[in-house]
Amino acid sequence: MTIHIAGLGPGRAELLTIDVRDLLASGMPIILRTRHHPTVATIDAEGSFADCDDLYNASASFDLVYARIVDRVINAARSGDVVFAVPGHPLVAERAVVGIIARAESEGVSLQIHPGLSFADAAATALRRDMATVQLCDALDLRIDAQRPALVSQLYDRDTATALKLALLDVYPPDHPVTTLTALGTSDESVRITPLSELDHRPASHLDSIFLPELGPLEDLRRFDGLYAIIERLHAPDGCPWDREQTHTSLRPHLLEEAYEALEAIDAGDPARLIEELGDVLLQVLMHAAVATRTGEFTFADVTGHISRKLLRRHPHVFGDATAKTAEEVWQSWEALKQAEKPRSSILEGVPSSLPALAASQSIQGRARRIGFDWPDVEGPLEKLVEEVQEFARAQGASDREDEFGDILFVLANVAQRLGIDAEQALRRANTKFRRRFGAVEEIARTRNVDLKDLDLDALDALWNEAKAGETG
Repeated sequence: MTIHIAGLGPGRAELLTIDVRDLLASGMPIILRTRHHPTVATIDAEGSFADCDDLYNASASFDLVYARIVDRVINAARSGDVVFAVPGHPLVAERAVVGIIARAESEGVSLQIHPGLSFADAAATALRRDMATVQLCDALDLRIDAQRPALVSQLYDRDTATALKLALLDVYPPDHPVTTLTALGTSDESVRITPLSELDHRPASHLDSIFLPELGPLEDLRRFDGLYAIIERLHAPDGCPWDREQTHTSLRPHLLEEAYEALEAIDAGDPARLIEELGDVLLQVLMHAAVATRTGEFTFADVTGHISRKLLRRHPHVFGDATAKTAEEVWQSWEALKQAEKPRSSILEGVPSSLPALAASQSIQGRARRIGFDWPDVEGPLEKLVEEVQEFARAQGASDREDEFGDILFVLANVAQRLGIDAEQALRRANTKFRRRFGAVEEIARTRNVDLKDLDLDALDALWNEAKAGETG
């Protein structure tokens, strides 16, 4: 038993290959994927061929349609040779054929492919262009590189066209030219150019496909490629003198500053500001990669490749056969894999020395807690805090007072972590609150024409309480 998969070409019957014509006249049972194709009226004028159109009407999704088509064709082949005829070329935008090939190979069913002209061949003629660099895309599963020209099929209807337009508007500007190709290879063939924003302003059908010219590198600003092209241009030999003079060391303070500004945007709950600040953080990553490329240290591909491989390795419960049902199980797996990849002589290795001291304190104490080196409950560190405050009160000399004060902060970091409090974040919030309230104090003083330097502590405290009351009231 053999399944013969035949391509019916893109349009009129005159475009059928001689091989496919002979196959259709062979007397073997023929199953059409669909009758909705211009060639069918000629090759099956009497309607004697079977088809799969009933599956389209009875199935809730295209995936289910294709699965049922595969079943139908495989089952038909169990009784002997069968021809499965599809529009265009069997291996161009034919997901049902892909499923049949996979099933045939797994079940030992013989299979032959009989090529036909594809819609891409007809599009090349209609567009009068070389298709060597054109990517073929599926409107129902869109994956597109905006810096290459694209030919998109499977529009089916206006709803599909609308969904496709919305997806494309995430990548292309609304006025990007779109060429709609209708009924390719037939006497009704038409080519129409409109802005992307008008893609769904007319009915669409299974005989439609669209062509999109590529975006220039500096036009593709909503995708990573556009940003990357800008950075490349800045660091080119004839690029920006300032950018080309930068080093990892000179950029170091900017990376830290931008990270903190992103944290401020998060704390402020300001999405628009966070968009800007995350962009600035990303810019720093790209700048360091550009410096490294220029100096021959590494490339941005090394950066993305390294983190991608790490994420794949560290998530075997997603990309492998492992299981992890809770966040705690994920964390334990992550730590075990990290230790296997980078064996360390101390559990405290890997805490950056450049971390803010309070954050570093929580990090190293958290690591010590993982091996049981900590108080059993929060009462322990609270009692220790009292002890450290008393020692600070008894301290003599600046050095001793600094040591004892550091111990107080260290214990406070422990208490915070036990209670699920980010000590660094808590202090930042306290600083923000103080800034806000002190600003209100200054504003009250200005409205009353009072100089704060002329007030005693009681008067200042009264203004503080007034500002605080006004904030909460």
